[in-house]
Amino acid sequence: MKRVFILLLVLTFGSIFADDLSPVGRWKTIDDATGEEKSIVRIWIEDGVLFGKIDSLFIKEGEDPHPICDECKGENKDKPVLGITIVWNMEQGKEYWQGGKILDPEDGKVYGCKLKVIENGKKLEMRGFLGISLLGRTQYWIRVE
Repeated sequence: MKRVFILLLVLTFGSIFADDLSPVGRWKTIDDATGEEKSIVRIWIEDGVLFGKIDSLFIKEGEDPHPICDECKGENKDKPVLGITIVWNMEQGKEYWQGGKILDPEDGKVYGCKLKVIENGKKLEMRGFLGISLLGRTQYWIRVE
C-alpha cells in the first residue's frame, strides 16, 4: 500500500511539473530544409498571451547582414527582420499554446500555429499550418541558456 501511495505521489507531482514548463525564454530556430541555425527568437507572455520576436540572426558570408521582410504584407512590409514579431496571440490550451499566428519572414506568409515545450524544457515543438493542423509542418526550436 505504501508503494502505491508513493507511486501516485510521484506521478502526480511529475505531471504537475511537466505541465508547468514555460515557453518563455530564448529559442534557436533551425532551418528544417538545411538543418542550419537561422535565428534566436525571444518568447514572452503579456496578460496571458504569448508573443515571439527575432532577437538575433545567424548571417552567413555573402548574405545581407540587415535583411528586410520585403515579402511581408501590411505593417510588416519592408520592416527589418531583426526585431520583427513573428509569433503573436497564442493562448494556453490544455496541451499546447494555440490560436495565434506565426510569420515566416522569408516568404512573408502568415500561418496558424501551435506550440508545446518538450524534452523537459529543452525544445519547443512549433507547428505552423494553413487552416487545420494536419496541413502544415513542424519545427523544433532549441532553448538557449
